[in-house]
Amino acid sequence: MNAPADPPLPNNYASSGTNLPSVSSTKDGHGPAVFAGFLGWTLDAFDFFLVVLSLTAIAQEFHRSDKEVAFSITLTLIFRPVGAFIFGLMADRYGRRLPLMIDLVFYSVVEVLTGFAHSFATFLVLRALFGIGMGGEWGVGASLAMEKVPPRLRGFLSGMLQQGYALGYLLAAVCSYFVFPRWGWRPMFFIGGLPALLGLFVRFRVKESEVWQKTRHHNWSSLGREIVSHWKLFLYLTLLMMMMNFASHGTQDMFPTFLQRQWHLDVHRRAAITAISMVGAILGGTLVGFLSDRFGRRRVMVVSFICAIALVPLWAYAPSLALLIVGAFSIQFMVQGAWGIIPAHLSELSPDSVRGFLPGFAYQCGVLLASSVPYFEAILAEHTSYANAMALTAFTVFTLAAIVVALGREKRGIVFGV
Repeated sequence: MNAPADPPLPNNYASSGTNLPSVSSTKDGHGPAVFAGFLGWTLDAFDFFLVVLSLTAIAQEFHRSDKEVAFSITLTLIFRPVGAFIFGLMADRYGRRLPLMIDLVFYSVVEVLTGFAHSFATFLVLRALFGIGMGGEWGVGASLAMEKVPPRLRGFLSGMLQQGYALGYLLAAVCSYFVFPRWGWRPMFFIGGLPALLGLFVRFRVKESEVWQKTRHHNWSSLGREIVSHWKLFLYLTLLMMMMNFASHGTQDMFPTFLQRQWHLDVHRRAAITAISMVGAILGGTLVGFLSDRFGRRRVMVVSFICAIALVPLWAYAPSLALLIVGAFSIQFMVQGAWGIIPAHLSELSPDSVRGFLPGFAYQCGVLLASSVPYFEAILAEHTSYANAMALTAFTVFTLAAIVVALGREKRGIVFGV
């Protein structure tokens, strides 16, 4: 597939491998900001995937079906744009740090309360509120981190940052392995209160983005006009993120249920295989992110999705447990390899003055449009099998995602704040 050529880079763009610093990276280190964004996204994903890993147990306790509890996952995804809208506006108006701290505390409290849910209705309300907190974290944390890292390292560090999501899934699997068999699903959500402590780290160790300080809006009307002026970019980013979220949620959210219903694996083996797949995701996101600094964002994303298409039969129809593990590791390597580039890619495509709002809100609107995929897979599995449902979904969304990525633009290596 031939992607359209990139337009010539203006003078304020840095090509791959240059040492041109961004405004912010010249004065303070990027380490604390990257660490805060990484760990915030890790703990966010940890909390989210606790439901994924304990879905059947939650269904049994509340006397609900798999698809009804899968709807709680969809509900979380639906409310993520609300959080991105609220905290994204705050990030462009008041800076990146304050909204990030508030968000970390908010979703930590909601997660602990989830462990006390006494009815399914309460559980659903809390998962919706958690979606608001989850939706707010990525855009604010990613903009803060990406505005501080040197352009020549942006793809590599983007891959590391985004794979906080995979690490969170891995940690949730480890938690499920050790905690769930002894104490059930509720105590796992109490552990989900840990992100509140990260708020203290942001307060005392992370400095505000100098790019935001230079391009900040002093009133809401100017911010609103700036956002509206980039509506075409917003529509493309939303379409891109819809396909990216179809790819990730379509291969992750119902995967533990697939292992239980299709393979009849116990909780320990489900958790172990899920953890192994997330090791593949972490390695893929970091390596492919690094390669994107040299070969371009879109090119390596398209290649990753093409490789993922080829792996679908092994992943969904593995003839043995060993090959199932290989397929799970490999497909997440490719899917999250493509995903690892997203923080850098969206930040580079977004103007300085709306970078706190635009990438995160487009991301979460894409989540909203893709939020039905776990529910769809659960329904499809009732009429065929989990293997067929997962394979058909994966093949379709990988193909469409590759097309959408190829038809877009990229601004690899742009210097922020110039």
